[in-house]
Amino acid sequence: MKLIVDARYTRIGFHDGISRFTSSLLTALKELMETEHPAAEGLDVVMAISDPRQLHMLPELPYVKICSPTGPLEPFASIQLNRFRPDVVFSPMQTIGSLGRKFKLVLTLHDLIYYAHPTPPSFLPKPVQWGWRIFHKSFLPQRLLLNRADAVATVSQTTAGLIRRHRLTRQPLFVVPNAPVSNSLISLEAALKSAPSRTKQLIYMGSFMPYKNVENLIGAMRLLPDYTLHLLSKIQPARRAELEKIAGANVVFENGVSDERYAQLLAESAALLTASQDEGYGLPVVEAQAAGCPAVISNIEIFREIAPHALHCSPDSAEEFAAAVRSLEEPYVQKQIIAAGLEDAAAFSWQDSALKLLNLLKNLS
Repeated sequence: MKLIVDARYTRIGFHDGISRFTSSLLTALKELMETEHPAAEGLDVVMAISDPRQLHMLPELPYVKICSPTGPLEPFASIQLNRFRPDVVFSPMQTIGSLGRKFKLVLTLHDLIYYAHPTPPSFLPKPVQWGWRIFHKSFLPQRLLLNRADAVATVSQTTAGLIRRHRLTRQPLFVVPNAPVSNSLISLEAALKSAPSRTKQLIYMGSFMPYKNVENLIGAMRLLPDYTLHLLSKIQPARRAELEKIAGANVVFENGVSDERYAQLLAESAALLTASQDEGYGLPVVEAQAAGCPAVISNIEIFREIAPHALHCSPDSAEEFAAAVRSLEEPYVQKQIIAAGLEDAAAFSWQDSALKLLNLLKNLS
């Protein structure tokens, strides 16, 4: 089976959620082929990119170059892909152009966040942002997109439930979960041994979109003057100026960190925090748990699915977040949360997700 994976959403220089999902899934597929796993017998994986610089963020696999996913030629992407004669194309998004396709197509819908929070990502071109807002005014465009596929994937049971509830597709629906970076799950012994040396640093990894509710974390820091919160992700200057007006001296804007720095902070910080009001999965939460870092997170359905043993708080209560952080100062509570978090994270791996994808593809025939 010749499988082309649409890797054109891979960011250049650093990963976002979709980019890391694509790269990690491709890496796991490559490992299954290299180890001659029975599920990968006869599998030929090719990446579709739109910019050669994306290759620095992707595993070493054969690739083809086609149009940009946000360019004017996108409606004809399938006609370009036809030249390479794939049996199946898997896209980590749902917007790939399918006009004239001669292959099976699997689309991915990660979440329904932007129906409740329609503000588009600021890095998108202005015309795309305008289209984004119009698109999310109704479920009809989403149905039209998803029903073009032979199957639809999503990353969590929570999102799958929402897709079914809103009847977004009549095609078969599968869950191909996100997962922490391969081999990042540390042993319980190592996690508990290093627990007493965790510092009074707190970390947040994620965007600064309004629904991420970072303001509540900053509010909690006023109740935790002896802690420091590191906001790790890149942030637009205007949004940073907004948050700096309410942030105290114990809030640090990192404006992007390397994977190495991120791993270091996960290994030494007291907790990872997120007060997000909505998520499709919540990868930083599972990454933290896999590293033995306690997670203090909002009490929303998706977080109860992926991290049932984390410390859950009302997303709008700074007091609850501060109290949860304080509770980790008790060694017994800290070790209990670390151990339970490792158990949560162990439920997800990229190899399992890759196997679920291959099972999905076999069901297309």
